[in-house]
Amino acid sequence: MYARDHALIATPIGTVAVEGDDAQVAAVRIGEAGPVTKGSAAAVRTAIEQLEQWFAGERRVFDVAMAAPATLRGAELRDGLVAVGYGETLSYGTLARTLRSSPRAIGQLCARNPFPILVPCHRILGSGGALGAYSAGDGPKTKSWLVEHERQHSRRTLL
Repeated sequence: MYARDHALIATPIGTVAVEGDDAQVAAVRIGEAGPVTKGSAAAVRTAIEQLEQWFAGERRVFDVAMAAPATLRGAELRDGLVAVGYGETLSYGTLARTLRSSPRAIGQLCARNPFPILVPCHRILGSGGALGAYSAGDGPKTKSWLVEHERQHSRRTLL
């Protein structure tokens, strides 16, 4: 990525920042400080528009070009995480079995996710539906809000 653009929007969970260029998003961060701005790069503007739609309850699936994971296995794991549908939740163990991985690896995938919300690690819960950790925003408080937001808009229940 050559010249990076930045955008920042205000949301119910605090500010959400998107960084990238015309071709792809490089990162999403929850809780960034700074003035609200829409950005100018194509991929950044697309991500901001789609995030605003998601927060409004008008979007369930993102169609945003994101920087590729470093490995083929990383791409497979990220694709598996993205496949967990809007309003659905899975345990770390269930997703691990589905992806032929381990719960610990799924936890690391979620903890290192550079695209919170776009890559919905908030949909992965501990065993028995325990909320568990969240590495973005205000941690579990943010995760709880994201899960509840999707539950309300999808009319689903947890695990």
